[in-house]
Amino acid sequence: MKNNCVVTFSKNVFIPVTNVCRNACDYCVFRARSPDDAYLISMNDFLALVKAKGAATEALFTAGEKPELANLSSYFKKEILDAGYSSLVEYTKELCKLAIKHGLLPHCNLGVLSREELTGLRDLNASMGLMLETTAAELEAHRNSPGKIPAERLKMIEEAGKLEIPFTTGLLIGIGENPQDCIRSLQAIQSLHGKYGHIQEVIIQPFIPKPFTPMWNESPPSFAELREVVRAAREILPEEIAIQVPPNLTAPKVLIELGASDLGGISEKTIDYINPESPWPKEEDLRRMVAPNFELRERLPIYPRYIEKGWYSEELKPLIERYADEDGLRRKESKSGLAV
Repeated sequence: MKNNCVVTFSKNVFIPVTNVCRNACDYCVFRARSPDDAYLISMNDFLALVKAKGAATEALFTAGEKPELANLSSYFKKEILDAGYSSLVEYTKELCKLAIKHGLLPHCNLGVLSREELTGLRDLNASMGLMLETTAAELEAHRNSPGKIPAERLKMIEEAGKLEIPFTTGLLIGIGENPQDCIRSLQAIQSLHGKYGHIQEVIIQPFIPKPFTPMWNESPPSFAELREVVRAAREILPEEIAIQVPPNLTAPKVLIELGASDLGGISEKTIDYINPESPWPKEEDLRRMVAPNFELRERLPIYPRYIEKGWYSEELKPLIERYADEDGLRRKESKSGLAV
């Protein structure tokens, strides 16, 4: 079967490291609003998740951005110091090491990071990510979110390219941007990839209204809007960049026919903490979604061409060699889930 008839997905364990965040986006339910609902994942809870990983190959780490600068920074600093670490990045590095030990390839999306922080995480991550969301500045939805300045997010994506980190980014559709903003956002991503060649996938994700948020009464984008963004993405981005559509938030079959080629990560053990109201589909559900015109293949958090380029560290080499087949996708006979 031709490569352009293959649709990929991955299996992960979703690790919410902390929900303390300096941003207060109008659409977000992940961020803690008081000490009563704030947390830092404990080492014991983390180990319980990775030891029960099932068939997953990816540890997907998410966290609030720069919790040291958040309104709840005093809570976070006490928790992180009590755990024996100095910062979110230092703690997450330790979690990444343990994930690798238990047979999982880390992928960190911790918000805006400095070059120094990216460098510290690079050798412990098969890939990393940051949603650009939009290049539209001064959106009402981001009025209380200092980390959502487009130039700062583009700067981090560029730094990841300079460091040869396989990278995921994406657009959040329906938060106040207009169609031309989407075009400009895609062009900005294309420009950075043209310089560094590091963007492996671009997510086209719809805004979903959440209870108890300022945007609860706003309408999500129409499916026609999503179709147009996917169509534009396939025209603007080079073919080697996968266009990802979340299967728990969209009806992907039509979007695949328009050029989407990846369904992101699903988890057998954990929910989507960013969109908790939207359960992950099962692998058999994904197969039905893409049949009969497309073949579903499981991938790793690092895409095949970056495996071929050797864009990974010695720490990750044994796992990548264990899991990857000759095409750089998930080896079918390696699904025991046994820890390394």
